[in-house]
Amino acid sequence: MSDNAISQEFGRRVGVMRRTHKITLDQLAERSGVSRSMLSQIERGKANPTLAVAARIADAFGLSIVHLIEEEIRPSLVEVIDADDEQALFSEKNGCRLRTLTPLHMEKNVEFYELTFAPGGELDSDAHFAGTREMLSVAKGSVEVAVGVEPPTSLGQGDTAHYPADRKHKIANRGSEDAVCYLVVSYA
Repeated sequence: MSDNAISQEFGRRVGVMRRTHKITLDQLAERSGVSRSMLSQIERGKANPTLAVAARIADAFGLSIVHLIEEEIRPSLVEVIDADDEQALFSEKNGCRLRTLTPLHMEKNVEFYELTFAPGGELDSDAHFAGTREMLSVAKGSVEVAVGVEPPTSLGQGDTAHYPADRKHKIANRGSEDAVCYLVVSYA
């Protein structure tokens, strides 16, 4: 197992233990003496903790470091993608910020995104696999959806559109304020 894989697995285990014990990063930081930002980086697999830091984290859960590393930990049935999770940022271009809200293991069947459009921002997509459908719901502002050669359809706050995504399609903010949408991509 590579160092990176070990760090990611350790971080995953720390996150599972924290959620299982229903404690926040701040509470774990207080109990372990490890900073909140370091704990967040460890959970996301972005930092490789020293043995001393790993031991302090394990001790905060009342475990030895061996138990935290070797013991099988049952993950929570509830998976959370934190609002500040930088790994969730899928792309940011053409005035559209795309943030994935789907756990990686689900992405072959369905994808769920938060889209934030600046005024004039757009997401221009090529055709997906045959049978793919998209469902777009507008939480704030307004957007237009164009599918194939049809004229664009306008959507306002609270509106939801369902359309085939196996042909070229575009979502665009033609308004003067930011727009926030939620997009579900369902593969056949």
